[in-house]
Amino acid sequence: MTITPTELAGCFVLEPKVFFDSRGYFMESFNEKLFHEMSQQQLRFVQDNQSFSTKGVLRGLHYQTGVYSQSKLVRVLQGSVLDVAVDIRPDSATFGRYHAEILSDQNHKQVFVPKGFAHGFLVLSDTALFAYKCDQYYHAASEGGIIYNDATIAIDWILPEAEWIVSEKDRQLPAIDQARKIW
Repeated sequence: MTITPTELAGCFVLEPKVFFDSRGYFMESFNEKLFHEMSQQQLRFVQDNQSFSTKGVLRGLHYQTGVYSQSKLVRVLQGSVLDVAVDIRPDSATFGRYHAEILSDQNHKQVFVPKGFAHGFLVLSDTALFAYKCDQYYHAASEGGIIYNDATIAIDWILPEAEWIVSEKDRQLPAIDQARKIW
């Protein structure tokens, strides 16, 4: 597995070694010891989540605050998405900047989204099965979010906005300067 730092400190792209043969393939999707050695991040995953979505579904940008702040390891089991992590750490030199990565069942890439980041994704394929591990349990009272089309972040979502399917809840999220503080 290769672990590549992004331009945002603490955010990584993971690419497993995939072994193909006539039966299909095998890969190790996560190895805690290797991840710690390569990233210097110590974590323990406590919850796995999965969602199924159709083309154009945009979920995000979400995060949790305080002691319930989450790190996530995200990947796509079927289909393709544009995955986005936004640095919302108040003292970060890259506050308000984002990293976007296409994740698919073909490239097997994963993104480690550390605490202090908002996260979202847009489905590029007809359907997508999205899975992620969290190092903290979901806590509804600690939810935070940022509007997906915040002009100061200026995310290039690839697909035209007319094709997006966004929940009413996500349409009501505030801009980054009005969003709930992470810590």
